[in-house]
Amino acid sequence: MTESPTLLRRQLGRFLRECREATGMTIAIAAAEAELSATGLQRLEAGHSKTPRTQAVRELCTLYEVSPDETEQAVNLAVKAAKTDDEGVITLGGMFSDAFNLYAGMERSARRMITFQQLVPGLLQTPGYARGLVESFLGDGSADDIEQRVRTRLKRQVMVTRKYSPLRLDVLLHESATRHVIGSPAIMAAQMRELAEVSKLPNVTVRVQPFSAGSTWGMLPGAFIILDFGTDRRGNLIEPPVVYLDGAMSGDLYIENQEIVERYHGLAEHIQRTTLDEVETRSLLRRVAREYDRD
Repeated sequence: MTESPTLLRRQLGRFLRECREATGMTIAIAAAEAELSATGLQRLEAGHSKTPRTQAVRELCTLYEVSPDETEQAVNLAVKAAKTDDEGVITLGGMFSDAFNLYAGMERSARRMITFQQLVPGLLQTPGYARGLVESFLGDGSADDIEQRVRTRLKRQVMVTRKYSPLRLDVLLHESATRHVIGSPAIMAAQMRELAEVSKLPNVTVRVQPFSAGSTWGMLPGAFIILDFGTDRRGNLIEPPVVYLDGAMSGDLYIENQEIVERYHGLAEHIQRTTLDEVETRSLLRRVAREYDRD
């Protein structure tokens, strides 16, 4: 699979910018300390440097006191980003990989997310539901590790609930997500009620695709996320939209090829035409919660 240096350069720049801002340094100060030009650092942070130098990335990470592991991941990302082929599709990471967290950076920058899922998406999970998933994934993981991962997952939810510029989140949820028990019936009851409540937020929609809808486009589509980064004041895209596919046991896929992204938009629109409306969805979620209460 061909890697997309455009997407990777943007993520590298995003990471370096966030690290710099965490230190309180301006571009001018950081550039002077790392013996770079302010223009060069600005281009690197914006993802416009076609061949990011690994030595410059390493020096910046040292300046920002980035951990050794994240420094090596950033350097490796710079190496990948310097490749010239670009088909708009990359494969990175996966459930059992410590690869650079490309998705988390994109999620923080997104203005709108459209997602189809067979599990409750992380941005809307209750602590109990999130803990049930993490415990299942880690198996014999330590309690501290489990709680740290749960806290990290829940912390992301501020993107949906913050008052200033919250993420626009459109969730298409297959009905199987309401029947797949995570943790316990009590946890599921609480999760179903939380979904019903959070769907009232002006920036959130939750619509369930019932079992009776059958297949979509003659198939049972897997989970996907479409990330939209919005436009600037001139109406130009800040970043091209990206489709994210969780690779689970293998590598995750990141797609910015315009033709493929448009296909996923079409798929999402087709799924939405087969879902319950928002009021019907809330009624279903509350009914399922009552059923779990009786278990």
